[in-house]
Amino acid sequence: MRKLQSQGVHHITLTGADRQTSIDFWEGVLGMPFVFEQPNFDNAAESHLYFDPGDGRLITIFTNEGRTADPRRTPTDPGCVHHVAFSVSHVTFKQAVERLEERGIRHSGVKDRGFMDSIYFDDPLGLTIELACYRFEPPAGHTHTEVLLEAYRIRVARGDGFIAEIHLADAIELLVARSQQSLSSDRSPKHPF
Repeated sequence: MRKLQSQGVHHITLTGADRQTSIDFWEGVLGMPFVFEQPNFDNAAESHLYFDPGDGRLITIFTNEGRTADPRRTPTDPGCVHHVAFSVSHVTFKQAVERLEERGIRHSGVKDRGFMDSIYFDDPLGLTIELACYRFEPPAGHTHTEVLLEAYRIRVARGDGFIAEIHLADAIELLVARSQQSLSSDRSPKHPF
């Protein structure tokens, strides 16, 4: 038996209401370019809108002009989507509260997640959206998840309750030491002053 190895999220498809509500939210609030539209091949009554969330992948929405936006919270039963998170830059994150409030969008306020900061709000159809901003940049050739895996191992070894900035800094140092060669035979910390 073998795995079906994934290599990233290809796209996420959501059920929307009318076409304009989707365009106004995904492009008009979240800045995702509306890149193309075609029929929903499985339901002739629906259109299929495609948006670029910023990494060249896709968020797609099935729309139907007979459906109207219902802002009540989407179900969170087992098997349902709890929320969808999107990465934003630090400078954008710092302006998120102001930009949401100027539109009258209720939000959670900034949440400290130890290794990232988050803010939550609902889309016009009641799906919770998270804007997330990492507190670190991975070293060249590494990913955020590699840093988080190492930070987790460090946290557990130290008996700490959650990943904090010290674990991230130590994980980055460890990854650099493993992946980047040096002519020095002793790469331990020094005090040259």
